[in-house]
Amino acid sequence: MMNELTERQRLILALVVRHYTETAQPVGSARLVERYKLDLSTATVRNEMAALTEYGYLRQPHTSAGRVPTEEGYRYFVTHVVYPSDLPEPARDTISHQFYQARQDVEQWMPLAASILAQHSRAASIVTAPHSERSHYKHVELISTQGRQVLMVLVMTGGEVSQQILTLAEPVVQERLSAAADRLNQVCLGKTTEEIAAFPPRADSLEKDILTLVLQDMNRGEQRVSGEIFLDGLTNVLSEPEFLESGDARRAVHLFEERSLLQDLLARTTNNATVGGVQVLIGGEGKWEELKQCSVVLARYGIPGLITGTLGVFGPMRMPYARTIPTVRYMADLLSELVSETMAGDDNEQERKDTRG
Repeated sequence: MMNELTERQRLILALVVRHYTETAQPVGSARLVERYKLDLSTATVRNEMAALTEYGYLRQPHTSAGRVPTEEGYRYFVTHVVYPSDLPEPARDTISHQFYQARQDVEQWMPLAASILAQHSRAASIVTAPHSERSHYKHVELISTQGRQVLMVLVMTGGEVSQQILTLAEPVVQERLSAAADRLNQVCLGKTTEEIAAFPPRADSLEKDILTLVLQDMNRGEQRVSGEIFLDGLTNVLSEPEFLESGDARRAVHLFEERSLLQDLLARTTNNATVGGVQVLIGGEGKWEELKQCSVVLARYGIPGLITGTLGVFGPMRMPYARTIPTVRYMADLLSELVSETMAGDDNEQERKDTRG
């Protein structure tokens, strides 16, 4: 339960957070009054800081030192003091221009998003490729390689692709493989795993074998927590004062190196989040020891119920939330727009093919 603060206490908490974010140094009442030209006496500010300390929102690292925000202080600041705001127009224009250059190159979106997030937040970035929440069949290609071996290329709606080499019971000519793929593409287009499992019994043995493998691939895709993960800007975090001479840096690196930990973090924080909504994790929320001195700002992007991904930034607990949160939100909105445009383009292309057919 958070203590409700007065407007003056909120102001002082916000200024302590701002000062510590910029300097990584504790601040006292006299310095706050001087630096921010407060129309308050030093004694009044000192009393309010003492109250904030009693509430658990500030702490004093040393007896003679000033105050710094606590984990609860940051949490109150993010929840009650930092109001939702838009990214400034110059920053939006810069990011939009960078993406405009790569608008047609889908493979560049994720590394570009990671790079831009790291650059604008001056923290480490995390971006996952869009991942189908439910697999929907788009098309399959069957290519004879040698003997009984066949290369199966399966494409799902949303662009996810899987390839595997199949070994059939007997050699099959390319003409028959192509015919089987054409029939499956006609019948299965846009269908889910449940719909394909109810495939008409008139399918021949080759098609049934291929469908079994298709379903296995689609089920594996649905079980994945996220698409490929792109990271950038880890050096931004490691250069912060908090991490220069402590084990916190090693724990942070471990989180990035151990992908199962990163997958767990993403699964437990974004699976039920709304697309475009921003989540802030402060100090690991008591669940991740690796994040004890850190904060993570995450958002989902994409098309709800169809294909989504996650992006965000990771940095010290004293990150500039007022800049980071709108940056993450804007990037999520931008990627959602690009994914929607791509999906619409794929649908239009399929309609043109159907018309020609």
